[in-house]
Amino acid sequence: MVAEARKARTLPQLVSQSAATFADRPAITDGAVHLSYRELDLARMAAARAFIAAGLEHGDRIAIWAPNIYQWIIAALGAQTVGGVLVPLNTRMKGAEAAYILRASGARILFTVEEFLGVNYPQLLQGQELPDLQDKVLLQGSAAGCRDWQAFLAAGDGVDDAEVLRRAQALTPEDTLDILFTSGTTGNPKGVVTCHGQNIRTFENWSATVGLRADDNYLVINPFFHSFGYKAGWLAAIICGAHILPVKSFDLDAVLEQIARDHISMIPGPPTIYQSLLAHPRRGDYDLSSLRLAVTGAAPVPVALVEQMREELGFEVVVTAYGLTESCGVVSICRADDSAERISHSSGRAMDGVEMKCVDAQGNAVSRGEEGEIWFRGFNVMRGYLDDPEETARTITADGWLKTGDVGVMDEDGYVRITDRLKDMFIVGGFNTYPAEIENILCSMPGVARAAVIGIPDERLGEVAQAYIVRAAGAALDEQAVIAWARENMANYKVPRAVRFVEELPMNAGGKVLKNVLRDQARKQAP
Repeated sequence: MVAEARKARTLPQLVSQSAATFADRPAITDGAVHLSYRELDLARMAAARAFIAAGLEHGDRIAIWAPNIYQWIIAALGAQTVGGVLVPLNTRMKGAEAAYILRASGARILFTVEEFLGVNYPQLLQGQELPDLQDKVLLQGSAAGCRDWQAFLAAGDGVDDAEVLRRAQALTPEDTLDILFTSGTTGNPKGVVTCHGQNIRTFENWSATVGLRADDNYLVINPFFHSFGYKAGWLAAIICGAHILPVKSFDLDAVLEQIARDHISMIPGPPTIYQSLLAHPRRGDYDLSSLRLAVTGAAPVPVALVEQMREELGFEVVVTAYGLTESCGVVSICRADDSAERISHSSGRAMDGVEMKCVDAQGNAVSRGEEGEIWFRGFNVMRGYLDDPEETARTITADGWLKTGDVGVMDEDGYVRITDRLKDMFIVGGFNTYPAEIENILCSMPGVARAAVIGIPDERLGEVAQAYIVRAAGAALDEQAVIAWARENMANYKVPRAVRFVEELPMNAGGKVLKNVLRDQARKQAP
């Protein structure tokens, strides 16, 4: 059945139908844990009972702040089954950043882990004001003031399955599924509200377009807190009946071993993932013959890389895509039979059911081949920004077009090439990075009067932040001090890799910093 012929569904309907269709096929393998689709459905129901026991009501928000582990998926499915709304948190966030999102979303329950990559998450939240948060549950580990995952589940043993089914059946495809926070040009993260039906339809289309299949072993490297790991990851896999193999933290040798051991056929990710595989000195020692499907994006993809992925890594299908949180994650996508040149030089064309156009400053469509801001319209447009009708109205036109803030060129066949970002966003190792957010944080550092941030090229990460700082009178800051402070106060990918001190920032008559001048200076100063 093609995606367009499907009826709009809710997430509990989707998982129930996948359990019936794929039954004993493997759903998730995470270390020693192996769940079939039938077992995944039972685990979802157990989590749903626990959420009812915890007092979760329709529309209540639950947050997950954890790496890619199987409990993440079960917690999300359990909450979403009974009308809970998922709020994922970036595992690289510091305590203040996470607390802001917990407050803004009004999350009632937080699911996290005791420790990941040397970071103690419960400790990061000590001293933070969290007026709505009623419970903290550790998916792994133990800590004072937190329930453990098994205790949370056990509390639901007295809840009848009939109550879970009643709650699930009361849901509609228009009910809110999740709120993913994305940083904006104002510097404060904005909550993007999307619904059950539109997300499922988006990734039915995505899966059909890229060719994801039930016999795929899907290595989910992208983090679950991002739509690439969550929606194009485990959600798409459940839609298709594919086998989910989460990667907790990326280790190249471990990934090569797992490709061979688990016959991995699908690997998504930014181009750096594939470049690392190609460059591995002992790649020839591993059996990579199972690789079949690669979906990439978030950074330019050289033609040579597409060809090497096909010829040296053995991928049958390599496609690129373009999307944003406000689009449920996807706007355009290449097709499996597109040439290496087209895959390299474009981000595909609009997926089925979605319109795209490039417009001038007045919102009028420009001719094909001319640069303009990318707008899109269709079922994948977010419902709006959480508690921010003004910003929603600025972003979505009265007739439904969402203004992406990205500049691109559309060819005669509707394929779009992204050429610039109106919002000054740059991408660090696959993470969207917003200068205004970094600038706001830097300006809270003692000794900083003003700050401006741009992205500069980096061989490993694609781009990294470079900060231009005006010192406060009498301050004696140096580059090392700023970088060290930044590492303590913001996620690592946001931390400036270079700091330049200036007497004043270049500004126009309206007081806006001229980022193009800073970029020109950076290019001239580059080694």
